[in-house]
Amino acid sequence: MFQIMDIAESFSANDNVVVFPGDCLSLLKTVPDEALQLIVTSPPYNIGKEYESRLRLDRYIEQQSMIIRECVRCLSYRGSICWQVGNYVDKGSIIPLDTILYPIFINQGLKLRNRIAWHFEHGLHCSRRFSGRYETIIWFTKSDDYVFNLDAVRIPQKYPGKKYFKGPKTGNYSCNPLGKNPGDLWIIPNVKSNHVEKTDHPCQFPVELIERLVLSMSNEGDWVFDPFLGTGTTIIAAIRHKRKAAGAEIVSRYVTLAIDRIRQEMAGTLKTRPMNRPVYNPVEAGNSLSLDPRSTSKKNDQMVLFDKPSTKRRYSTR
Repeated sequence: MFQIMDIAESFSANDNVVVFPGDCLSLLKTVPDEALQLIVTSPPYNIGKEYESRLRLDRYIEQQSMIIRECVRCLSYRGSICWQVGNYVDKGSIIPLDTILYPIFINQGLKLRNRIAWHFEHGLHCSRRFSGRYETIIWFTKSDDYVFNLDAVRIPQKYPGKKYFKGPKTGNYSCNPLGKNPGDLWIIPNVKSNHVEKTDHPCQFPVELIERLVLSMSNEGDWVFDPFLGTGTTIIAAIRHKRKAAGAEIVSRYVTLAIDRIRQEMAGTLKTRPMNRPVYNPVEAGNSLSLDPRSTSKKNDQMVLFDKPSTKRRYSTR
């Protein structure tokens, strides 16, 4: 944990935290070439939310292209860019924004390493198509010599006692004792109404999502940057793990909220959902709302689950 420090409004190599109250292009123009190790963000999806100015799709792509170009200039030779996006919706038809933005990154000479699916359970319910329950993180690098710390983000093995049953390693444990690779499907709850991190921002990053990116794609002391900072989650995840961090935000109330949350993180008082906590199971937690009140059966299938107390550990997502 960093000690309490000043939060600067302009970029300087001597600072540790920068929150720029303005357009990200203005901030990026002050950042030296190849100064940033990790750039991670969730840009506005151009779907008309209250914090967005809805643009025609071609204008949106042009705007994103300008920002991506500047980000690439500022990105270290060993650095990574992670762009987290969902879908553009036009009259009920969806357009996956990662497919639209992919050519922009490739034309800048970047290389796609993963298309990570972030899966969550909660969101708007659709009536004429299946409800959307995932978004994507497209991870690009500037070179083949990029930082990737897999050991820092390994998760528990499913079968830690599994051993080789033939060959020269017969009898030896077959899995990595530090844990397994988390793969490219990440099941992490999104920040909705009863999430411990919830603010009044409608599309807020969970801190644990960014922590995994920060730990795996940067080292202590590196710069992490978010061109669309929102409520400061990227900076929170970065300074939690002893990185420097900067970001820009144009909505003044989100700037204030971001600074407040960052100061709480510095003081060690910010409440967040811990990394790698199992997803909440309402039945195991004994939540009565998991019972269907319309059922007239005295002993339906769900009630059977409550006949004996669960011996498993109970978890909460919040």
